[in-house]
Amino acid sequence: MKTTLSTLLLAGLFLAGIIVPEPVASQNNVNRADIVTQEFFNGIINKSPNTCRGKSFYTRVAFLTVIRDYQEFARSSSMDDSKRELAAFFAHVTHETGHFCYVEEINKQEYCDRTRNAYPCAPNKRYYGRGPLQITWNYNYGAAGSSIGSDLLGNPDIVANDPMISFRTALWFWMTNVHSVVGQGFGATIRKINGGECNGGNAGQVSSRVAYYTDYCNQFGVSPGPNLRC
Repeated sequence: MKTTLSTLLLAGLFLAGIIVPEPVASQNNVNRADIVTQEFFNGIINKSPNTCRGKSFYTRVAFLTVIRDYQEFARSSSMDDSKRELAAFFAHVTHETGHFCYVEEINKQEYCDRTRNAYPCAPNKRYYGRGPLQITWNYNYGAAGSSIGSDLLGNPDIVANDPMISFRTALWFWMTNVHSVVGQGFGATIRKINGGECNGGNAGQVSSRVAYYTDYCNQFGVSPGPNLRC
């Protein structure tokens, strides 16, 4: 998502703490802000300790500002499917960040795949997990940066320092890798986020993700659907 005048204006409103009403969806009447209420967002973030850096970093305003640029996100042909996608997104975010506690991965490895020549690693930079979905690896940073108009290969730390860019990387990853399989059930989204957990790889982690998902579906008043595990 390249930087545009409208994006800059929205960024300014974000800094002022102002939520701009989003356009009405063409496929259904869902307003994502009506589903992801401040009460819902607080219900996640308030479960993290006050010492967590993410508690003052991640905000509902930042999330709602960024998703304006992703009009197909959680805007399916039915309200229930939209709610399921939002529940799935926040289930993975909750799991990856510990209820919005962590902005950066604890185990800060290099995560540089030198076979990906299109996205060469910058000197002295590491591409460990950062942001709501803990984007990892140089090729993801590079592709995300090209999409959102930011040099994430040269400055990966900005994902942990700019809430807007942080949420943009998460939405980029979701729309690129996960959105297309949401209709197959929550288990398919687990496989896209961390396939190593599937097929018995880490049943406990899968169960954790499923528990968050079913909880959020209940909060949104929608059934979780089939195929919850992978």
